[in-house]
Amino acid sequence: MVRIGIDLGGTKIEGIALAAGGRVAAGRRIATPRDDYGATVRAIAGLVATLEAEAGSRGTVGIGMPGAVSPATGLVKNANSTWLNGRPLQQDLDRALGRAVRLANDANCFALSEACDGAAAGAAVVFGVIIGTGTGGGIAVRQQIVTGPNAIAGEWGHNPLPWPGPEEWPGGPCYCGRRGCIETFLSGPGLARDHEQASGVRLSGEAIAALAEGGDADADATLRRYEGRMARALASVINVLDPDVIVLGGGLSKLTRLYEHVPAQWAPWVFSDRVDTRLAAPRHGDASGVRGAAWLWPEPDSI
Repeated sequence: MVRIGIDLGGTKIEGIALAAGGRVAAGRRIATPRDDYGATVRAIAGLVATLEAEAGSRGTVGIGMPGAVSPATGLVKNANSTWLNGRPLQQDLDRALGRAVRLANDANCFALSEACDGAAAGAAVVFGVIIGTGTGGGIAVRQQIVTGPNAIAGEWGHNPLPWPGPEEWPGGPCYCGRRGCIETFLSGPGLARDHEQASGVRLSGEAIAALAEGGDADADATLRRYEGRMARALASVINVLDPDVIVLGGGLSKLTRLYEHVPAQWAPWVFSDRVDTRLAAPRHGDASGVRGAAWLWPEPDSI
């Protein structure tokens, strides 16, 4: 038996089948049927069937998803893939796959992966950060996901940016209905929007980083604003959780300067005489989320 992990993203659905010892026995990636809930469920079921055929074995299924399943209603809530909200995804996937599946927030899966055998392996408390299309967070304590009674543990992206300057207040609107959320500043679209407002040029985060590397003053200034905001936002997490390691994931985690510049700026905001928390790049890169989804089930011989 294999462990199948599915990472349900806004633009792609990735799947892997893990054999004993964490060996990847199969892997596939397909486009997400955006704005079509029924097609999304069918796509996941089809991907699982493909992975099982390729691995030559039936598997357990863990799924990392945006948002969470509400303990109150059993329906999806808080997903930036908004066509999932209010839907009974757990029940529909159980039915479509003919077995019980385990669902967890995608940031929780990322944190679990990096805590188990990734950049934070061996650390007691790990905070996993997703900085991409959205901004999420997940918590793993002793290699176990912390979910909380409201299924929102780690959702730092929808807290307000801490200690805002006059130019940051009240902040732009967020899809959640509020203004000034951390996500509106630290997501990929937030970074691009900030650069456009300051320079008049709309660029991707990757392009901004490349320009800054080449000495472009506007791009460097944008990244410096971004790094300062991330330092404050993560300081607020350190003040509450005091994690051993914070691991960055998502597209913007590839900005290598973050790992030096952000910790250099967070100390004034942390309520301590010294900050020993480590900021780390993901060991498994883009595969961390899907690996963490597979890790939602134990090794087959212990099931």
